[in-house]
Amino acid sequence: MPTAVRSHAKINLGLGIGAPRRDGFHALTTVYQTLKLYDVVTVTAKPAPTTSIKLTSNDSRVPSDNSNTAWKMVELGLKMLRQKAEVEIHIEKRLPVQGGMGAGSANGVAALVGLETELDARLQDLMTQRLAIAAQVGSDVPLFLIGGTVLGLDRGQEVYPLPDIEPVWCVIAAPELGVSTAQAFGDWDALCVTERLTAAASKVKLNELSRAYASAFAGAIPRGREGTGSSGVLPYGENLAGPQESALVRTGISSWIQNDFERVVFPQHPSLAEIKRLLLGFGTPEAALHASLSGSGSALYGLYLTRGDAEAAQARLAQAVLKDRFEGVKVQTTLTRTLPRQAYWQEMLLH
Repeated sequence: MPTAVRSHAKINLGLGIGAPRRDGFHALTTVYQTLKLYDVVTVTAKPAPTTSIKLTSNDSRVPSDNSNTAWKMVELGLKMLRQKAEVEIHIEKRLPVQGGMGAGSANGVAALVGLETELDARLQDLMTQRLAIAAQVGSDVPLFLIGGTVLGLDRGQEVYPLPDIEPVWCVIAAPELGVSTAQAFGDWDALCVTERLTAAASKVKLNELSRAYASAFAGAIPRGREGTGSSGVLPYGENLAGPQESALVRTGISSWIQNDFERVVFPQHPSLAEIKRLLLGFGTPEAALHASLSGSGSALYGLYLTRGDAEAAQARLAQAVLKDRFEGVKVQTTLTRTLPRQAYWQEMLLH
């Protein structure tokens, strides 16, 4: 029987980037946060004399060959399991393509989970081997093997679980335009030259940022409730605390976290800066706790204490679209919630 797996999205709660390295990559420091939004990845697999993989999708933009992250994860998973199988993968896309929400990377992890379920096989050293496979495939793939609130270092593939923040409402604004991650990094490299951001200065910057994140998010659990969930996280579904108890407000996180990509992406796409401004809603009773570009974009998000605040942000964006404030760019908004680690794993398998 096919195994259907929820492939949840992520946002970046801040993203600090270093100067380009000699290996062609960039060091970074970020905090990933998984969301309830998801694609559905369905896997069918059975043992066979030789391995064959077939991949389909309801979205023609999704690669159907071995360049696809899900294909790569399954291929490497079979090698590490020392098994051969006929595998079929179908990806039902619901998340933006090139949106900066990690959709393709999440598809890869979901495909691996589906493969293991189908073959009733598990990697011997489950987390270590899974993370090794994920790091080979992509920098933000490993985060989806942890879920919840996750610190990402090095290229983003070095991941550490943080205490989960309380679930908050989230509005995703997905413009109908794609932002090339390669182009965004290229523009960042040019900015580094202009501002003389050296490798040494990058190391200091990112080390300070990682310590600040670790300290701030460690204080995200209300006192007296540290042991209320697995790994010290809050149980999903618990009522949100009042404004005075919000982790993002209480720890002051939202006052200083930022996404470095905004410095190079917004000048290229001014409509994205306007979307962020409307998500923030400064000066309104429904102002966001935080709003930002996710990854290199083009998706943006706003975080809100109440559903009413989030719906007010959606209304601001809808009105702006009607008035053509985004240079003809259509914007789809989606209301969701942040997804803690325990719930992330509980909700992954559809059947």
